[in-house]
Amino acid sequence: MLNLNLNELRSIVEMNSWTKNKKGVDACAALFSSWMQALDYSLERHTREEIGDHLHFRSAQKEGKKLLLLGHLDTVFPPNTFEKFTEDEKWIYGPGVCDMKGGNHVALQALRHVYTKFGHIENIDFLLVSDEETGSDDSKYLSAAIAKNYDYCMVFEAAGMHDEIVVGRKGVGTFFIDIEGKASHAGNHYSDGADANLEAAQKLIALVALTDLDKQTTVNVGKLSGGIGANTISPKAKLTFELRYTMADERDRVVQSIEEIVERSYVEGTVSKLSGGIQRDVMQPSPEQTAFVEKINSLCGITLATEKRGGVSDANVISAQGVATLDGWGPFGDGDHTIHERASKKSFEERIILVSEIFEHFLNGKL
Repeated sequence: MLNLNLNELRSIVEMNSWTKNKKGVDACAALFSSWMQALDYSLERHTREEIGDHLHFRSAQKEGKKLLLLGHLDTVFPPNTFEKFTEDEKWIYGPGVCDMKGGNHVALQALRHVYTKFGHIENIDFLLVSDEETGSDDSKYLSAAIAKNYDYCMVFEAAGMHDEIVVGRKGVGTFFIDIEGKASHAGNHYSDGADANLEAAQKLIALVALTDLDKQTTVNVGKLSGGIGANTISPKAKLTFELRYTMADERDRVVQSIEEIVERSYVEGTVSKLSGGIQRDVMQPSPEQTAFVEKINSLCGITLATEKRGGVSDANVISAQGVATLDGWGPFGDGDHTIHERASKKSFEERIILVSEIFEHFLNGKL
């Protein structure tokens, strides 16, 4: 049976690394740094003041293809909410066991395997960021810049229920419309006001109408706020909404339409301002990605199951740079983002074995 090194995994799972807990994220990063440096990796640390540092581990470099491994150190759980590691015969339980400290550990164990076999690792680098769970608002710029140096990327988010890897993810954007109207007494001076709430309602209807379910494009106005009280024409309102899409041309269509909706005043006397934007662009299947999958299948004698997901990850960022990107290389698990998070021991073993084999083929120049 493969040694999963559960005590080592326990040490990082029980270390709180909520995105806003810089001290905890950096402590988790320090452990990973020690493990990676034992494999002769050098570290490029990207220091941050308010969030955890981003870590770019660099292997020895030579001519040939370059492979980037990608993970994140942070979790969604604040201190003292969910910090315990437990296990039974089939499952490991705890914060991050599948999202995605478990996935990071799969990558680490596979790297250890090839280091032991070859005595060195070349052209396989590992990027660990600290803010994925809050949208990668800082790290996405670093990830995009680094991505341009690589031919392939393997992202270690959790596998699908049947060990699927992920070949497509929706793009996501979060937007805000702030509306300025004019207050007036609803009884004595109704016509003197400019109703920001009414303007918001009209804009909400127009925004939701941009949804095209046949193309898997959705616009959701998740929050509407405004007004002072029942007897006052509303002077201010705000819409908070999200766009998700599977195709770049749908992104362009909707973003242009959003701008037109903002510019138009349905209620005379109101003025609107748009903020926010695309957080992580769509991860679309590409010929290069398909070729990557086919090479793995051929070399490993398998047929990888694949799937597309509505949720986003940092795979979106790397894929948008034209890099052949495959996500879902971590273990299968469920209950992520809840206190019931767990990961399958069997899937851990299978993923470590498969990823180790892929690394071997890469180091032999076959990928």
